[in-house]
Amino acid sequence: MNSENQKNEINRRRFLQNTAKLAAAGIYMSMFGMPKLFGNTILDMDINASSIPDVKLNNGLRIPMLGFGTYGLSGEVCQRSVAEAISSGYRLIDTAKVYGNEEAVGRGIKQSGVNRKELFVTSKLWVDDAGYENAKKGFEETLRKLELDYLDLYLIHRPRGDVKGSWKAMEELYKAGKIRAIGISNFDTDQLADLLSYAEVKPVVNQIETHAYYQQGNAYNLLKKHNIQMEAWAPFAEGRNGLFTDEVVTKIAKKYGKTVAQVNLRWHYQRGIVAIPRSSQKAHILENLNIFDFKLSHEDMIAIEKLDLNKTQFPEWT
Repeated sequence: MNSENQKNEINRRRFLQNTAKLAAAGIYMSMFGMPKLFGNTILDMDINASSIPDVKLNNGLRIPMLGFGTYGLSGEVCQRSVAEAISSGYRLIDTAKVYGNEEAVGRGIKQSGVNRKELFVTSKLWVDDAGYENAKKGFEETLRKLELDYLDLYLIHRPRGDVKGSWKAMEELYKAGKIRAIGISNFDTDQLADLLSYAEVKPVVNQIETHAYYQQGNAYNLLKKHNIQMEAWAPFAEGRNGLFTDEVVTKIAKKYGKTVAQVNLRWHYQRGIVAIPRSSQKAHILENLNIFDFKLSHEDMIAIEKLDLNKTQFPEWT
């Protein structure tokens, strides 16, 4: 972990410690002063999976609105984190070949003891496996590493190489029942339009960088128009640009007795965006899950909307 990431992690931990009492107060306030959401008010951070709302994709499959990301996790830490996330209530688990952790994710799924049918597992086709034949081989390798019989969602990780051949292979795997849904990741609006020009099966998801500092308004509107679910990787921008200490979000968080992380995730949720935060810390895994007992006001949403810098915080990725 580099010094900047260490600083961001320390900031988040300090904020979590300082707001622990406020968070408790906010929970009790929700009992008496806030409406119940989705049929229940969450009083404990260890919530049931049924407490996480889901959304219907354009093929009829339902995906949880909040999941667990695994980018940057590996080995025993990854396995433990996945098992803890599932045991805590997460059902959407996101990985990718290029993360190099599919085997550890698979072990974590087994360790959790939760029935496979209750989970929504996503992985992604990497650039090296682009093309019709390579995509099929890449998919089978992913299944083998995860030790699963099928995937719930398989994405083209980046729009590179023979995208058309990759998509054709994924459509065939989808029609054969080996994947319950297929989608894309990191496609811009032009690249999405190109894929839609020849796709027999419309992608259900576009997983892209989006957070308070890069809200992707054009992509957001286009995806809504085509009924393609927007999914956020790095919903906290990995703490870049000081997101965990942002004055605007910190003020909003204190108002509700919540943390900056929880406010950011709630902001995504209220925009209808699926988010997949990642953490190897049990306290953060639980913290990220506890966002359904409060609601940001219209004024709060506008205040966060004004933070948009309209530029990526990951220039090395683009």
